[in-house]
Parts: sequence; C-alpha cells; structure tokens
Amino acid sequence: MKWRLSIAVDKPPKTWHNVPQKSLIMIIFVEASLKEIFKLKEKFPWPRPKKCPKCNTFRVWKHGFDFASFDGFSSSLVIRRFRCPDCGGVIRMRPAGYFSRFQASISTIRSSIKTKLYKCRWLCNISRTRQRHWYNALKRRVKAWFGESPHKDMLAAFDFFVLKGLTPVSRSL
Repeated sequence: MKWRLSIAVDKPPKTWHNVPQKSLIMIIFVEASLKEIFKLKEKFPWPRPKKCPKCNTFRVWKHGFDFASFDGFSSSLVIRRFRCPDCGGVIRMRPAGYFSRFQASISTIRSSIKTKLYKCRWLCNISRTRQRHWYNALKRRVKAWFGESPHKDMLAAFDFFVLKGLTPVSRSL
C-alpha cells in the first residue's frame, strides 16, 4: 500500500502593520548641539520634518527615539525618529557635521587625513586603527572613482565626495 503525503500550502500570513524595509530608513541632518542633546535627552526640541523625503506627503508622526554614539560622550545620545504612515518610511534625525554611521565629526576625519598626508603621522587623541580605516577607505574610493590614488590630491578628493553628498571614508562604493 502506498501512502500519499499531502502538504497544505497556506496563504502567506497577513502583516498586521506596515514594517518599513531597511532601505526606507531616511536620515535628515539638523543643526543641533551635541551638548544640548546630551543634556536635554528626550526633551530636546527636534524639528519636525515638513514632509516625507521619500513620498513627499505632509503626514509625519513622531516615532520614538533611537540611540547614537558620538566621540567625546560616555553614553549614547537620544536621537528623535519620525515615521511616514503613507510609505512606512522611518526618518531619523542626525546632527549636522557628522557622516551617517560615524561617531567622529567630518572635521575630525578630514583633520586626521590631512595630518597623515602632510606630516606622515596620525592624530594622537584618536586610535590609529580608526584613522587607518578612514585613510584606506578614502584611498579605495579615490581609486574606484578616478582610477589611481594620488597622494597629495586625496584631501581634494575628500572635499569632492563631501560636496557630492557621499561619505568619502565609507567602505561601500
């Protein structure tokens, strides 16, 4: 006697709420003092975005807080998030002067690369490993964009990438 195995294929489960994809997380850079954010925590007056950067609707809701680490602070800072109910995107606020996903300021990273290029040494108050990471990532990006890695023009390339809205020291191309 042969047994027949039947597998019932159900419909995919219904989603109860619209969960945004990782690619829909958007960052808005705001002029803000890190000391004030650290001092006021959740009470810091983050400006509400006028519209969603993804779908341009005007309905943007508060969506809690997130934590971010920055150089010079012993604990994480509280960062405001907003949510667009139409596209499901999460908007994350971030202080201006910092690259996304970096703890050090843009000026600190630029200063580190400048010191390495012109004085052939690293800054003394930041770990050499981090500074080497920034320098090698910039060399890699310059080589990918321009085909070669000019030694003295890397600072100009750093400024070029910043003006283009790219993170010059990011490992992703």
